[in-house]
Amino acid sequence: MGMKTGYMGMKLNSLTTLVSTVALATLASVSLSSSAQAQTFVGNSSGTWGTPDPGTNTSPLFSGVGTDTFEWGQASFGTPQNRLSFAGNAFSTNIDTLFQVGDLTYFNGSTSINTAVDSVPLNVELAFTDPTGFTESFAFDFDIVSIPNTNDPEESADFVFPMSSFGDRSFSFDGMDYTLELTGFSQDGGATTVDEFRVLEDATTTAAVFGKITKAPVQDVPEPTVLGGLGLLSLYLIKRRRGQHEQG
Repeated sequence: MGMKTGYMGMKLNSLTTLVSTVALATLASVSLSSSAQAQTFVGNSSGTWGTPDPGTNTSPLFSGVGTDTFEWGQASFGTPQNRLSFAGNAFSTNIDTLFQVGDLTYFNGSTSINTAVDSVPLNVELAFTDPTGFTESFAFDFDIVSIPNTNDPEESADFVFPMSSFGDRSFSFDGMDYTLELTGFSQDGGATTVDEFRVLEDATTTAAVFGKITKAPVQDVPEPTVLGGLGLLSLYLIKRRRGQHEQG
C-alpha cells in the first residue's frame, strides 16, 4: 500500500509541475502581448523617389530620382513640369494609432502628350530614436493619373494615389513583427482621410500622408491552457479513485 501511495504522490507532483509550467507559459504569452500593444515608436521620417514606370508613354521625361522632389513631363502652355515633393517630420506613435508619416506636395502642370509617367515609387525611411538603434525603409508605389484638360477645372484635375490599396510593409523589433500601413491623405490633421490626392490644373496643394504601425498577423498555433492541465489532473484523480474502489 505504501508503494502505491508513493507512486501516486510522484504522479501528482509531476502533474502539478505540468500545470504550473502551462500557467507560467500562458502568463508569459499574455505579458508579451500586452508589452507589444504598449510599444511606442518615436523618430523621424524622410522619403526619396525611385525610378518611375513610364507605362504606355513613348517619350517619358523625368528627373529627381533619389531625391525628395520628382518632376515629370514636357512642360507646355507656359507652366512648369508636374512635381511631387515629400517632406518628412518627427513622429511619436503607439500601436494601432494614426500618425503623420510626412507631407506630400503636388504641383499639376500642363505637359505634352506621351511625355508623362504612369507611376513612381516613394521610399519612406523611418529612423527610430525610441527604441533606438535601427532604421526601416518602406517602398510604396504611387499611381499618377493625368486627365486631358477641358473647360471644367474639376474634371481636368490630375491625381495620385498609392497603388494596391496603399499596401503595407513589415519589420521586426525585439522579437515581434510589425507592419507599417499607409491609410490616406488628410488636410485637417487626420480628422478625415481620402485615398487619392486631386489637384487642379496649374495649382499646388499639400496634404499630410497618414499611416499606422500594427502588429503583423501570426499563424494560429494551438496553445496549452491551465484549464487543460487541470482537466488532466482531475481525470487522473477520477481514474485512481475508481481503481482503488474496484480493488477495495
